[in-house]
Amino acid sequence: MSAALRQPTPARRRSVALDIRHVSHAFQIDGRPLPVLDDIDLQVAPGEFVALLGPSGCGKSTLLRLVAGLEPPAAGSLLEDGVPIVKPDPSRILVFQDPTLFPWRTVWKNVAVGLEARGLLPAQRHRIADALALVRLEGFANAYPHQLSGGMAQRAALARALVNDPHLLLLDEPLGKLDSLTRLAMQNELLALWQKGGFTALLVTHDVEEAVLLADRVIVLSDRPARIVAEFRIDKPQPRRRDDPEFVRLRQTILTRLGQAEP
Repeated sequence: MSAALRQPTPARRRSVALDIRHVSHAFQIDGRPLPVLDDIDLQVAPGEFVALLGPSGCGKSTLLRLVAGLEPPAAGSLLEDGVPIVKPDPSRILVFQDPTLFPWRTVWKNVAVGLEARGLLPAQRHRIADALALVRLEGFANAYPHQLSGGMAQRAALARALVNDPHLLLLDEPLGKLDSLTRLAMQNELLALWQKGGFTALLVTHDVEEAVLLADRVIVLSDRPARIVAEFRIDKPQPRRRDDPEFVRLRQTILTRLGQAEP
């Protein structure tokens, strides 16, 4: 595993910079605005892995949707490599907590969806096998979603994202519904995929340990409307040990900042 988790090399050229400039957002409910994000100002460097932590419902997932280009912010701007984000683009892929695989399609055909929709499947069908091999599902190309475990289904969802060669991968609690043992294994796999793939990553999670394990930086958000209230840079090299005293100290510090101090 250690060889697979070495720090990435020149593949970082495929990553992008993300610039979130004073973004605020609100939803209209019964004719009244419900503020969700409040002046979020965040810059993510090319190839960086950033984790977002905050109370449930504070607006973390909304921020990912705005970055994905699924809707415009009420105020502020978002830029990818200096270009305004105004609509969805294959360079930015959003992976959800649920794998959202089509049950009537095989794993191969699920992974092929993006290429098929863009008319690229005839010329690039070989990339599906490459993506399945990357997530260790090459033996399950002809399986259907109901034949997969939870971890395998999430790996299939990651393959569907990676086959599009994303420059920015947006992860909305992708491991949140997995059992604890599968989640631990998938954290290592996600880290390896990031290091091999060379993309920039923005992860929403409620798991402080997961954030400290994976991210270069951890951003702590307040309750709704979300504001950035703290930032922690993780200088420990990969792979990280959960029992490392510095790891444990940082985890405790972030929990305290979230108002969840352990006795």
